[in-house]
Amino acid sequence: MKKENFVALVLGTVSGLVFALGMCMCLLPEWNLFNVGVGFGIVGAIGLLATAIVYRKMSGKKPVKVNAKVVGKVLYGVFASLVLGTGMSMIMVLEGMMLWGILVGIVGIVLLLCLVPMCIGLKK
Repeated sequence: MKKENFVALVLGTVSGLVFALGMCMCLLPEWNLFNVGVGFGIVGAIGLLATAIVYRKMSGKKPVKVNAKVVGKVLYGVFASLVLGTGMSMIMVLEGMMLWGILVGIVGIVLLLCLVPMCIGLKK
């Protein structure tokens, strides 16, 4: 395993866990840690962004040029993630929304799967 892959693996895993813990703090009213959870979520998101930047720097790739395509893909990814998260929240938090939550979650997964051909492209 290359050094940059290992660093990205460790940073991404730690940042992802911090982000996930923050989301759990926000979504579980029993914990009563909404404000702290928002902070954890922000720190985790910043860590994930830093992971991408560090990985690109270590592997010698140029920084991503921000243009309309990149912004559109990011906004689509955020929207698809929110749809998936809404479905999960419907299942875990709201009473009597199990079926609807599963359906919304499946739609979110399909939307996220559409990111693969959108970002990488389809090749013959």
